[in-house]
Amino acid sequence: MSPPNPPLATAAQRTELPSPERFLDIIADKLAATELLFRRDLETDVPFVQQAGEYLLDGGGKRMRPALLLLSARLLDRDSDEEVTYAAAIELIHTATLIHDDIIDRSSLRRGRRTINDLWGNSLTVLLGDWLYTRALQKALAHGNLAVIRRLCDATLRMTEGELLAQQRLGSIDLSVDEYFDIIDRKTAQLFAAAAAIPSLITPADSVAGAALGRYGRALGTCFQVVDDMLDFTASEHQIGKPVLGDLSDGKLTLPLILLLPRLEAPARRAIERVLEDRGFDRTPSSEILDLVAREGALEEAGEIAAAWAETARGALTGLPANEAREALELAPDFVLNRRN
Repeated sequence: MSPPNPPLATAAQRTELPSPERFLDIIADKLAATELLFRRDLETDVPFVQQAGEYLLDGGGKRMRPALLLLSARLLDRDSDEEVTYAAAIELIHTATLIHDDIIDRSSLRRGRRTINDLWGNSLTVLLGDWLYTRALQKALAHGNLAVIRRLCDATLRMTEGELLAQQRLGSIDLSVDEYFDIIDRKTAQLFAAAAAIPSLITPADSVAGAALGRYGRALGTCFQVVDDMLDFTASEHQIGKPVLGDLSDGKLTLPLILLLPRLEAPARRAIERVLEDRGFDRTPSSEILDLVAREGALEEAGEIAAAWAETARGALTGLPANEAREALELAPDFVLNRRN
């Protein structure tokens, strides 16, 4: 999936954004019900799952995907407990992916707290991730809507494929822009797309709205991941809750470095290769990488690409009902572009 053309104006050129709470207020009751159901879904008579579940809940989370699903439901005038069930299921799936990602990456920190695998080891933690995936689908089955189950399964398969592709290219200095976008489309954007489109599968189903919302979610998810990868270079460890340049030290090339590498002479390129080889900054200090990225304008270019995906997301909403929920969805890409953690 290639990036769209950069827009004429970026988020930085827009007027000051209103508070996100202004728009979350319209789904506040549904978000509260989702949070309650999510907590109930983590209850079990297996002591480890109960203990780890409480630790996960204490860590909080943005709940972006449930909010996206509930706003889409509001846009389409869906008002029942069904969308709440699916919002909780989406968050269970997302939580499972984070747990498995931390195992794969051998991460010890997430959101400034020790990861589940660092506390309890990989064996228990991988089973917890499996339990969460299965629990999500079990809960979603409660309404008997097989189209929703199919969409959730498809998104989960794409995420797994994305992780497989990423692992195969781990440590590669020649990862292309197209490969990068293919990976993040599968790993991140497809779950955003599912969250946005699932309300259109609730009776009365609306395939036209579903296609538009799916395009919106996919573009928003891509924008989200590009910004997330940029934060690895621009935010502090306190802001992102994990080490700066953690992706590079894990052997992953993200968009700023992929854009940077063709501009570099051999010695500077070799400095990045050493980090990929060492899985750390023993031979190349992190400050050298940050200086290279800043000097060559790679972050600015990545920011323009993220802004282009934000415009693509907004454009996908054309023709959908003009209401308060659509206004919130239209502004969501700017909140993503301006986030700092």
